[in-house]
Amino acid sequence: MRFGADEAGKGPAVGSMFAAAIAGPAAAIPDDVDDSKRLSDARRADLARAIRGAEELQTAVAEVPVERIDAPETDMNTLTVAAQAEALSAVLSGGERGIVDAGDTDEGRFADRVAERLPVDVALTAEHGADGRYPHVAAASVLAKEAREDHVAALAERYGEVGSGYPSDPTTRAFLADYVDREGELPACARASWGTCEDVLAAAEQSSLAEF
Repeated sequence: MRFGADEAGKGPAVGSMFAAAIAGPAAAIPDDVDDSKRLSDARRADLARAIRGAEELQTAVAEVPVERIDAPETDMNTLTVAAQAEALSAVLSGGERGIVDAGDTDEGRFADRVAERLPVDVALTAEHGADGRYPHVAAASVLAKEAREDHVAALAERYGEVGSGYPSDPTTRAFLADYVDREGELPACARASWGTCEDVLAAAEQSSLAEF
């Protein structure tokens, strides 16, 4: 394998999604790289610095902002395809062989869709859980997750504590509810098309009606 790609932030109700791609020799990837979900924050940050600093590796990160996520003409599978293809396009020269983490129930279909968007011909396959089995994909998962975490930290600087951005996070839900209660609308960083955000708006409306 000579390249890999993965994404982070597909499911949150707040903030962008990111995809990362890596191309180069596996020997240049840190030996203890792993699926970013299995790493501590400190270890992930250390690995990200090592990966970005390896001269033999080409790396790229693509961001999918909230505006694209909320666009009615698209869906998350298509956006994941587009993000991985965008990141890969920045690191591939053609003829390489690699694997990406499948963002669709059909692995083959996902691989075909990513390959169709690339400007060069490569041998590309996709697997579920590839970030836990292949160094290139694990390294890509580290970079994508680190980009997502940096993004969330920037949102916290702007808005105050926003939590992880995931619907299951009470801090995120409290942030959204407090913002809507204060401003009468969702923050610009919220994925308005997400059920979590729709629930927050509905709850605020019910609360306003109850005051009359």
